[in-house]
Amino acid sequence: MAIGSSPNDNGTGDNPPERVTPAVIVASSGSIPSESTLLTPAQTYFADEKIQIPESESTGFSFRKLWAFTGPGFLMSIAYLDPGNIESDLQSGTVAQYRLLWVLLSATILGLLMQRLSARLGVVTGLHLAEMCYRQYRKIPRLVLWIMIEIAIIGSDMQEVIGTAIAIYLLSNKAIPLWGGVLITIIDTFTFLFLDKYGLRKLELFFGFLITVMAVTFGYEFFVSKPDTLQVLQGMFLPWCENCDSSALLQAVGIVGAIIMPHNLYLHSALVKSRDIDRRKPEQIRDANLYYFVEAAIALFVSFVINVFVVAVFAHGLFHRTNQDIRSSCSHYPSINASIFPNNTEYVDADLYKGGIFLGCTFGVAAMYIWAVGILAAGQSSTMTGTYAGQFTMEGFLNLQWARWKRVLFTRTIAIVPTFCLAFFSRIEDLTGMNDILNAVMSLQLPFATIPTIAFTSNPQIMGEFVNGMGNTVVATLLSVVVISINTYFVVSTVNSLNLGWFALLIVVLIGILYLLFCVYLVIHMAISMGNTSLMRFGFVGKYILGPTEGQLTNDPVSYSRNSVLSLNNDDNATVVPTYYSKNKE
Repeated sequence: MAIGSSPNDNGTGDNPPERVTPAVIVASSGSIPSESTLLTPAQTYFADEKIQIPESESTGFSFRKLWAFTGPGFLMSIAYLDPGNIESDLQSGTVAQYRLLWVLLSATILGLLMQRLSARLGVVTGLHLAEMCYRQYRKIPRLVLWIMIEIAIIGSDMQEVIGTAIAIYLLSNKAIPLWGGVLITIIDTFTFLFLDKYGLRKLELFFGFLITVMAVTFGYEFFVSKPDTLQVLQGMFLPWCENCDSSALLQAVGIVGAIIMPHNLYLHSALVKSRDIDRRKPEQIRDANLYYFVEAAIALFVSFVINVFVVAVFAHGLFHRTNQDIRSSCSHYPSINASIFPNNTEYVDADLYKGGIFLGCTFGVAAMYIWAVGILAAGQSSTMTGTYAGQFTMEGFLNLQWARWKRVLFTRTIAIVPTFCLAFFSRIEDLTGMNDILNAVMSLQLPFATIPTIAFTSNPQIMGEFVNGMGNTVVATLLSVVVISINTYFVVSTVNSLNLGWFALLIVVLIGILYLLFCVYLVIHMAISMGNTSLMRFGFVGKYILGPTEGQLTNDPVSYSRNSVLSLNNDDNATVVPTYYSKNKE
């Protein structure tokens, strides 16, 4: 039964607002409801086990506890290392040398702040972001929200699968075409996804292994190419881009769009539920919030270092280098496909495949294969986590009761079919522009993750004593506005570069108007969640925006996290349990 609903309520959030009155429930320890009773019992990733957190006698920081909490943050960080990000890194180095590293650092820090809020939501409430959307939004906007996140997942998955296919294409010396690499990715993704049947820790260790492969392979390229360390540090900490043109500005925007993935907030809020936390004890929640933040900071630091490796390698090797320069250096390696670089004096337009060819021609064939192994690890790991994100969002938004294999098959099919068609009918030279379009598509979906995250974590009726402070809320909101504005600029620039006809442009404008109206809906909902009850005096707000859970927020707060009551007798079996609420029609 959903919290905040009566036994007759179907939990869809579509019923008219009703008066909420508290009902005291005292249960024996064996019958305490938990988050696993709220949705389908066939859940993803941690269905069969939860990691136990060791007790610590000391009150200080415990590395044993940190190790127990380590896992979700590293799985989340893989989205910061997917092939779309790697391609954005190498293009950044090629176009602006080291001068956009500070943008990469800023985007990573912003990502950490948003991931922290996402993890806190899952820790405090026991519900991940999609499950909370299921309870807080009405049916139509909830379905629109789900479709938008699915579009983001499809766009990201296309980048990841194509990146993996390019890696296989390089490793096989063109023997396996791109569409063949896509098919291989489908098969091995299904195989690896069932590793969690052998234990949650083994699955997390496997992802840790793939991150290590990326660190070793891209680190090898960094130390072989020997870029200027001082320039790397200057680019990282001096927030300026001297003599940068419009292409560098667009590249900076592309970095932000590639780093912060909307579906990653949904993923992280679900992954943190894999640890056994007693949510009746605030001290355990505080511990979990702390250790998850530390783990996420370490994981994103590792991902940042790997991204810096890639930027620096191509900043050193391809900045202001012409296609003719690279072709001539490839003359020593006839087995390498140098024809990918036109025989002209234009600057190199880099992508994943050209990056591998350049490394092979410059540092030897081994460097090309090592690069391909790194891309393979990036693509395979991000494809797997993208599949998990797809399953979590479908479970949460739709409250699916399907068997797990059916959900895996459905979520993979949604993304794989368009990807296979793209790989089958396209040449490898055409895929660079596709990466920019996909980044623009995912940028458009960013408000549909950041706004709900800020809204729910700023709602005291949801978060209780763990609600965002004013400073947290203001910073997160301002940073989200900045990122969304930057991404909107990126999308507009991308549309302008397509030179669309008047009819296609009209359709884009109409879609843009609907998009902005939906963003306004989410912003109004967020404002009320933050306590701006003055908006509730407008009739359309209560009728079309607020869900039944929120209909009487100012009268009877509904808490998912901490409103607890004690037994009214001395029964030893009685236990402190969350306060549930029954809805009585006025």
